[in-house]
Amino acid sequence: MPPRTARGRGRTTRTAALLTAALLLVGGAAAGCGGRATTHHKPGTSHEQATGSVGTLLDAQDPASHRLREVPTEGAPQVQLAARPDSEDGWNLQLTVKNFRFTPDSTGGAALPGAGHAHLELDGRKLARLYGPWFHLPAAQVPEGAHTLTVRLYADDHTAWAVAGKAIEGTLQLSAGAAGPGQAGHGHTPPSAPPSPPPSQAPADRTVTITVRDGKVTPAPGRTELRRGERLALRVTSDRADTLHVHGYDKELALPAGQEAVLVLTADRTGLFEVETHESRLVLTQLLVR
Repeated sequence: MPPRTARGRGRTTRTAALLTAALLLVGGAAAGCGGRATTHHKPGTSHEQATGSVGTLLDAQDPASHRLREVPTEGAPQVQLAARPDSEDGWNLQLTVKNFRFTPDSTGGAALPGAGHAHLELDGRKLARLYGPWFHLPAAQVPEGAHTLTVRLYADDHTAWAVAGKAIEGTLQLSAGAAGPGQAGHGHTPPSAPPSPPPSQAPADRTVTITVRDGKVTPAPGRTELRRGERLALRVTSDRADTLHVHGYDKELALPAGQEAVLVLTADRTGLFEVETHESRLVLTQLLVR
């Protein structure tokens, strides 16, 4: 009788241990790695399928062919756009948002309420993706004449936030004259100070000329060394439409196919910064500022 009791206690102990291990596995799976929920979608699902709990995903699309994610009017994101001439070149744009926050660290993940990024368009043509409330628009990107700037809000999964079937956006009328940038509409008056010259005529301490053709960069990517405070002119010609991006300086420049585009910047930050193209993901050069 005693040996049988000992064997019973042994079976009970093993059963309890197995149940404990199973509960731990279930708990770990529910909590995820480290117990943190992730905002990124599961493999095999699209960005738009990442979550259906935020708003209503419509079949309708915005002018840039992104599907609309409609939310109620109350508490919906809002955006306004303002511009002021920059003393060096072009304009400084400011986005004033409400019920919205910029989340560059989770772009490409699931749509989260009131979060994401923005797109900037000039006359319906995309200029840049914005991850913050400020953006410098070079004069070289704005041809002479009157134009419409549009800024539109997007979720992390690249769907466009919408209310009543319309994308949430802000617009601004902008005019550029032959003598330099000016501003029209929305009560803005061009400043009386002499306008800055276009980047192609602005003085630069260094000029780097780069050509992109058939996916190759000429001259081969290397380092461009600058002293802090020096002005650099980047002259880039690409055989395909693309966007130039200077990391660390938040400078972007549209590259029309087959046309030279010029970006002038002041090297006011020290460090090593890459200059690359967005679409083709080519490194054009590295700026080493001491």
